[in-house]
Amino acid sequence: MNCSDYTVEYPGDACRRDQHEEYFILKTDQGSERLRIHDYDKVYQVPGLYEEVVYQRLQCDSPRMISDLFAEEIKADGGGNGDLRALDFGAGNGISGEHLTEKFECQTLIGLDNIKEARDAAYRDRPDIYDKYYVMDMAAPSEEDLRKLKKWNFNLLLTVAALGFGDIPTQGFINAFNLIQKDGWVAFNIKDRFMSDKDETGYSETLDAMMGSSLEVLNTHTYCHRLSMSGDPLHYCAVIGRKRDDVALS
Repeated sequence: MNCSDYTVEYPGDACRRDQHEEYFILKTDQGSERLRIHDYDKVYQVPGLYEEVVYQRLQCDSPRMISDLFAEEIKADGGGNGDLRALDFGAGNGISGEHLTEKFECQTLIGLDNIKEARDAAYRDRPDIYDKYYVMDMAAPSEEDLRKLKKWNFNLLLTVAALGFGDIPTQGFINAFNLIQKDGWVAFNIKDRFMSDKDETGYSETLDAMMGSSLEVLNTHTYCHRLSMSGDPLHYCAVIGRKRDDVALS
């Protein structure tokens, strides 16, 4: 689906449901279609649609928040920011990578997502952000996939609003984490529920096992990731840390 002229209708209070089931109505000259926000393969094909819905209407703040918090830790560490070799994992159409490059002059910035529509949208909308953008399933990467990624010698894992809800399972996050050099940086966010005893994704258990051993946490911050379709705040937890060791693969 490609179109330049469209309007969006929002359901408001009629859409009180978990955020991965929230929807809107896209109207074009070809008719109307109900899309979930998480129908990324369809949403990314329409230029500007994801930004209009998620960033303008629902006021998503996570790319800015994660980059700002990471910048604070880099400054406190006293290190420079020109030697970052970053993996933007779950890169989508490049918004998080764009915010990172506004803060840092990265030596390398690689995008990675599991759908080609994300890569195509990033190359279309932000062609100068990534040095390379891969489409891979990191939950079950091939040896060839891992070889391609390892050659970049990453020292930063950036993951913004991509964990949970079936988008990136825990094994995918672990595999990406293990690509980062020891003592490298890790900056990610996750829905607050997925770090509590109400978690149903496996992330609470996984992160508990990582923190203090494989991952040294330097800063956590709970904030409003975006608004729901009904106008309620959706809270996420940002985590900034240093990788100290690989996570043992199951």
